[in-house]
Amino acid sequence: MITRRSLLKASAATGLALAGSRLATPALAQGVKIRLGYVSPQTGPLAGFAESDDYNIKAFLASEAGKNFEVIVKDSQSNPNRAAEVAKSLIVDDEINLMLVGSTPENTNPVATTCEAEGVPVISTMAPWQPWFIGQQGNPADPSSWKPFKFAYHYFWGLEDIIAVYTGMWKQLSTNGKVGGLFPNDADGNAWGDPKNGLKPGLDAAGFSLSDPGRYQNLSDDFTAQVNAFKAADAEIVTGVVIPPDFTTFWNQARQQGFRPKAATVAKAILFPQSVETLGDAGHNLSSEVWWSASHPFKSSVTGQSSADLAADFTAKTGRPWTQPIGFVHSLFEVAANVMGRVSDPGNAEAIAAAIAATDMTTVVGKVSWSGAGLPPFAAKNVCKTPLVGGQWRKKAGGGFDLVIVENATASEIPTAGKMEALA
Repeated sequence: MITRRSLLKASAATGLALAGSRLATPALAQGVKIRLGYVSPQTGPLAGFAESDDYNIKAFLASEAGKNFEVIVKDSQSNPNRAAEVAKSLIVDDEINLMLVGSTPENTNPVATTCEAEGVPVISTMAPWQPWFIGQQGNPADPSSWKPFKFAYHYFWGLEDIIAVYTGMWKQLSTNGKVGGLFPNDADGNAWGDPKNGLKPGLDAAGFSLSDPGRYQNLSDDFTAQVNAFKAADAEIVTGVVIPPDFTTFWNQARQQGFRPKAATVAKAILFPQSVETLGDAGHNLSSEVWWSASHPFKSSVTGQSSADLAADFTAKTGRPWTQPIGFVHSLFEVAANVMGRVSDPGNAEAIAAAIAATDMTTVVGKVSWSGAGLPPFAAKNVCKTPLVGGQWRKKAGGGFDLVIVENATASEIPTAGKMEALA
């Protein structure tokens, strides 16, 4: 198969003399724009993750480091097939030097898989590492067959961190420890709901029992089966990884059918203030993991902004409240600038991959270093973990909601601002 990498190698044979004069010069100092491809779900049910794309890319390109780059953005439309198609187009047609991608396995995995096949380096984030790493393996059910990647690198937290944060929040309440799980039939849902590698073993070990009524299709309009299953199991806690429209449907139907758990701690769906506001009073004290907030004690390596400064600037320029993806989208371009600042030839994919692997920097979301810290050996090369805490949405007297951090046992450098409260 002819890949982008094999074509570049063939071209290098005839252009070696010209390239040789630039080998000792950092790519950023050569005066030629470095091309970054960026695949993002700007439309469709995952569009909330991309809300800050325009803001962050404009800020990056206006920075001193950003002047050396061109960013080519493609919309995946929240569709994995489309994500793979636009990734291929960025590689073949736009001839990018480095791919960036984020926002759930539906977006990261097809892009990373395409880049790996084409020999193009890719940095991804905003997907738990297990669905990202295991989900791209030829046989996800057979750990002995899992292989590391040559060009794909990822930073975010893992399911072990979610379990620690979620159970830390639930232990602040008085419950019977029975948990109902909402897991869709997608990459996230299948990973989180996996009985061996998902939430269940960790919840069991922490003293909680998980009731899993099985997979459902995204954009479902009827969650009666799940509500009845949770009632039958006497679940006082609801968890899962749910797209925003589905959680709104589930939560409204649960309350209409008299199901009132003491805690609902759900990933993906209630990350965004807009999703909580659509629920009105029913959004008060819903809880979720928090990967980034205005109170995270980190600064941007590109703009020098603190997390608070970045969140405030986003609100001032867009009129919208800050959201968690702002920090991680910003950090993708921090990492890209850092990596390409250590590469002499922006067309050398192997050198870029080696530079990614050697990264050791602090970003606005925390330290990014592919050192293998806190990871099993099979994922140590390609995954870097970032800190995770837990938060709860609190309705404000004047309208709207604040996300209050209530659990930080695994990342004490990130301050809490309250304690977990039971749902009314």
